[in-house]
This record gives sequence, C-alpha cells and structure tokens, in this order.
Amino acid sequence: MSSRDEWEEEFEKIDTEGLGEEEIRKYLLRKLIRELRNKKGRGTELISLYIPAGRPIADVMNVLRQEYATATNIKDRTTRHHVLDALEAIMQRLKYFRQTPPNGLVIFCGYVSRGAPGDEKLECYVIEPPERLTSYLYRCDSRFYTEILEEMLEDKDVYGLMVIDRSEATFALLKGRRLEIVENITSGVPGKHSAGGQSQRRFQRIIEQLAHEFFKRAGEYMAKIFLNIPNLKGIIIGGPGPTKYTFVQGDYIHYMLKDKILGIVDTGYSGEAGIYELAKKSYKILKDVQYIKEKHLVQQFMYYVVKKSELTAYGIRDVVRALEQGAVALLLISEELEGKALYLKCPKCDYKSTKLVVGAEKPDTRCPKCGAELTTVDEVDAVEYLLKLARQTGAKVELISSETEEGKLLKSTFGGVAAILRYRIFYEYSTY
Repeated sequence: MSSRDEWEEEFEKIDTEGLGEEEIRKYLLRKLIRELRNKKGRGTELISLYIPAGRPIADVMNVLRQEYATATNIKDRTTRHHVLDALEAIMQRLKYFRQTPPNGLVIFCGYVSRGAPGDEKLECYVIEPPERLTSYLYRCDSRFYTEILEEMLEDKDVYGLMVIDRSEATFALLKGRRLEIVENITSGVPGKHSAGGQSQRRFQRIIEQLAHEFFKRAGEYMAKIFLNIPNLKGIIIGGPGPTKYTFVQGDYIHYMLKDKILGIVDTGYSGEAGIYELAKKSYKILKDVQYIKEKHLVQQFMYYVVKKSELTAYGIRDVVRALEQGAVALLLISEELEGKALYLKCPKCDYKSTKLVVGAEKPDTRCPKCGAELTTVDEVDAVEYLLKLARQTGAKVELISSETEEGKLLKSTFGGVAAILRYRIFYEYSTY
C-alpha cells in the first residue's frame, strides 16, 4: 500500500467515540466558571461556599446563621443588605438537600454588578463538583472564588516531548489541550570540516567529545524538567538522523526516565518545529491526549472538505439543518462558539419557532402567520442546543479548543461548527 493510500485510509475512519455525559458536564462547568470569573460585586459581597462531602447540612446551616448574625453589623447599608440577601438565598437552597451530595456542594451567590452604578442583580449558582471536596470554605469577596473548581477540571496527565540532533535539543510538555515549549539548548558541536590526514582524525575526536558532553547536558536538562512532574505518563523522543538513537542507547538518561520512554520517532526538523512535527507523528501513541485528538479530528474534517465536500457541513445554520435530518456522523464544536437558541412563541396565534442567534446579530422576530411580534419563552446557549440535537440523532460530538492551529481554523474559517455527514443532503426545504 502506498503512503498516499495509507494517509487516505487513516482519514476515511471516524475513529472517535464522541463525548460522554461526563465530558459534556465538564464542558458546561468550564463554561460556567469562565462566566463566573468575569462577574464582579460592588464590594466584598459575593459569597463562595464549598461544602465537603459528608458534612451534615445542619452544621452548614448553623455556620451560615452565625455569618448572618455577623453580617448585620456591616456599616454600609447597601453592602449589609446584599450580603444578608445572599445568605438567605443560600440557606433557602440548602433546604432542598437532606444530605450533602457524594462529591460535596459548591454555591456561588451575590449581587453581581451589571455595569452602571447601582445596577446589581442577585445571582445564585449551585454546583456539584466533578471530584470529591475534602475541605470547607466560606469566602465573601468582590469576586467569586473559583480556583478549587478550576484545579479539579485541569488535565492531570502530562507527556514529555524531546527532539534532539547534534546542534540542539528542545524539550516540551503536552498536557491536555496545551503543548508548551519548556527549554531549548544548543550544542556548539561544529559541523563538517575540511581538514585531512591526522588533522581529520583529531577534529573527529574533538567533535565526538563535544557531542558526548552535549548529550550529558541534554540528559541533565531532561532530568531537571521531567523528573519533577508527578503525573508524567511517558516521554517521546524524536529528531532527524541517528542522533536520537545514540542519545537513548547511551548512558545519558536518568534510569527513572528511561522506563517512561514510549517511543522514538523520526522527524525532519529539530527545534520548536521538530516538537510540533513530533506531536503530529506520535498520533497513534498519544491518540487519547486531547491536544492530539483535537488536531486529528479537524484534519479529518479538512480531508473530507477536500476529497468529499458533499459529505461536509459547516456554519451553525447548515449544521443544524443536517442535524435535523439525522445526517450528521461527527459534529465538531468550538468551545469558543458564541450564540444562543431562542424559543419563540406568538402571543396571538400560538405559532412556535426556534431561532439561532450568532454573535451580536438580531433575529427576525415577526410571526410569519399573523405578523405579530414573537415573544421569547426561553433561551439556551448555542452549544447546549447543538448537543441536544446531536443526542436526539445519534451524532458523535467533539468539543474543540482554540489551543491548536486546527482549533483556531475551525473557529475563524468554519464559524466554530463543522460536521462530517453520513450521506449527502439538500437544504432547500429548511425552515432556517
């Protein structure tokens, strides 16, 4: 089989199981945390409450009553009113719980500033964390304290990448959706020389000695960077030519790191370009790492755009039409997709409609039957709406970050939404 046939065969397969319910919940929580980080209070009146698993609700209520009594002494009338209202709202919500959920409970509550002075609104969020909470925290500040939840959502597994040749060595860390270049060192080993005879042998010995010293230094950097990472899952080493094999087979790498080497990969480049090439060529080794997975999925879609464009759809409206017809096999959604779905109803003739609003655009809200102004019954985030349609039609879904070039391409060129289809469809009769 030719290399081209292998390449095409690789991209013919949609090798993903799609998002599970746990991944969707984590995405929605990440999205909520981004929104919470941007919320500000008038003063120190936004309450963050972390209740550990197993702590009796009655104990928490007693603590909050004490905080309520203390808050009555706040001198500023508006701040006192806002803090007391927030504490009352939290206690009202805790009455719905007989016991703390298995992972504990997190509540954010307070009057959030909406821009103009004096324009604040009481907002309250009740969250069950993705991991078990072990400590209690009550904090009243001008912002919500989200750091504990953010740490829970961070990708824990880390992979080390290294490319080396005789001129330089570059080290990087691959963690979830981020590829970080950590260090680049140069060797000072000279290249080709024109000396002959005994001088040639002398120069060759000098070059070999310099290369040996460089390999020792590269091994020391490798130990300094990778040994201190508690969740290091493995290391992949690459580079052009045979240098990488000389380095791995020699006595240069710490014995604990040697056991973590997952593979040695040929690359055409060294340096930073070599790191990105190494990550790309290590797909089969790192296929479960989100960074690699996302790059590969967008590349799959691009293959279909070039080779089988009739089996693709992109842009939120065309993708929704394909979802409504049950034609989507794989749905790619940018995590930075901005938009919402409005559920509209006519107050005169009961006509109902769903309108997608992307960015700052304004939808046509006139009733097509009687011309009256449609009223908004409900609205949801566009991503949540797409996820709902995908569940109903059995489409696989993947959320794509903007940490990679492919992720940025999905957002900027394809409107943040793209799909590979099961079969060709036509759009003439869509209501959108």
